[in-house]
Amino acid sequence: MSTANHREQLRHFLKSCRARITPATVGLAQPSRRRAGGLRREDVAALAGVSATYFTWLEQGRDVHPSVGILERLSEVLRLSAPERDYLFNLVQLRPPPLIPPPTEEVSPAVRRMLAGLNYPALLISTRWDIVGWSDAWVRCIADPAERVPRDRNLLRILMTEPEFRRDPADFEAAARRVIAKARLDYSRIAGDPAFDALIRELSEACPIFQRLWHEPAVLGCSEGCFTHMTRVGDLTFEHTSYVVEGAPHLQLLIFIPAGQQSERKYAALLADAPAALSLSPATV
Repeated sequence: MSTANHREQLRHFLKSCRARITPATVGLAQPSRRRAGGLRREDVAALAGVSATYFTWLEQGRDVHPSVGILERLSEVLRLSAPERDYLFNLVQLRPPPLIPPPTEEVSPAVRRMLAGLNYPALLISTRWDIVGWSDAWVRCIADPAERVPRDRNLLRILMTEPEFRRDPADFEAAARRVIAKARLDYSRIAGDPAFDALIRELSEACPIFQRLWHEPAVLGCSEGCFTHMTRVGDLTFEHTSYVVEGAPHLQLLIFIPAGQQSERKYAALLADAPAALSLSPATV
């Protein structure tokens, strides 16, 4: 624990979580006499696989250091919601818990409305780089992800395997190095995810450069950079950055803004002419 305030918050939080769960909810018999209607410390400890003393010390804020496994079992026993699980890990370990990708990527209606209202190209991707949402401007200026089968809507697969990104080998390798350094960090956040493991195996077989660079140690923590797209009005350069969606840490929003006055003018002309969907350009990623 870092501060007395954290310890006090943890004590109240665990106590309230115990109090709201009845023994029957977790498969325990209801004793004829109980001082409280919720779970006792001994109940939680037994269900989580720790000693009663250990859980008591944790609830009291003493100097114990539970592992990720113990906190995950407590989260399950106490029926914690996703925000509550985050809160527990932040109080105890001063960091968020490991990401657990949902079985299907849920995009809230509010986020979809925000995407629809953006006047710039934007993509919503999961931690494993699956494209799960996009703005109308992306469709009009770049490409329509809906024209791909769901399996192929993966930005990492697109960047690493599609021929248009290999026209200049030097540019491709430099871009691949940056992309893989970011993907490597994302992979570490959900290590053991079968879908991400399968994607890495596939790309290692399909792309020798990916196989070589994947084993390098470099990591990047942000997706800032430039992306140049070739259109019928000339090359158009976008500057892009990414943002984690609040309440959905497994989702990142990538927004592309025209870089410089020349690109701004071309972008305005391109939108005004309502162009058909175009292909991605390999120039810069």
